[in-house]
Amino acid sequence: MVTGATSGIGRQVAYRLALDGATTVVVGRGAARAEATSRELAIASGNPRVEWIGVSDLADLSDGRRVAREVRERFPKVAILVNNAGAYYQHRETTRDGLERTFALNVLAPFVLTTELEGVLRTGAPSRVVQVASAAHRGYTIDLSDLQSERAYRGFAAYGRSKLALLLLTREFARRWAATEVTINAVHPGFVRSGFGRNNAGATARMIRVASALFGTSILRGADTPVFVASDPSVAGISGEYFVRRRTARASAASRDTEAAARLFDRCAELAGTTVATQ
Repeated sequence: MVTGATSGIGRQVAYRLALDGATTVVVGRGAARAEATSRELAIASGNPRVEWIGVSDLADLSDGRRVAREVRERFPKVAILVNNAGAYYQHRETTRDGLERTFALNVLAPFVLTTELEGVLRTGAPSRVVQVASAAHRGYTIDLSDLQSERAYRGFAAYGRSKLALLLLTREFARRWAATEVTINAVHPGFVRSGFGRNNAGATARMIRVASALFGTSILRGADTPVFVASDPSVAGISGEYFVRRRTARASAASRDTEAAARLFDRCAELAGTTVATQ
């Protein structure tokens, strides 16, 4: 199962997994787009088992829960979950739940899917969860008293903190799942030439387009490490790590704060209204 799979890295990850013969579930915004993507990937990969689930807005908690419920109903076990969907927002926005959108999409959405799919992941064990994080987490810390960036909002800072939060949650999930056969790791795909940031207007979108064209890596290369961590036999049993270019890497000191990770996990469970099975 791959979120954000109708374009960019997510689409390429889904294609590679389908090419390997896996029953692959494309999760993306818009039913028509998700269905079309699944059909295209099935043809391109030669694998007819490419399914789809359309979402209206994964940042909305109800949409995330609906996706998880549909997955549980349709698939009794899940072996791979790639939490790829994410975005950068130049200006502060809120979701229908009243949550700051960067945090809701980049942090709470994968948290909800991962916790609500724990049962089918454990049934499908040995199974893997891959969190698409970013080197942009470096230089930031988590302020648990202001997760919604209400005091001040800067787009790149909110994005960087959201990727730090994803790393902290990855470590806490790994700690809680230590006695299971479900592993979870985070990856940095690189600065990829994709549609990243183009949901924003004006100078910011232009700057991202220029930087991407000059310095960005290809979508093919960007998908390589997520696919590797999701499927390569050498990664079996490894959990709670951060991968860059197929190798474990040392993330920032802030991402290794176990106390902050546990507190953030509990706060996310409270905000999402999610019942967590494993303690």
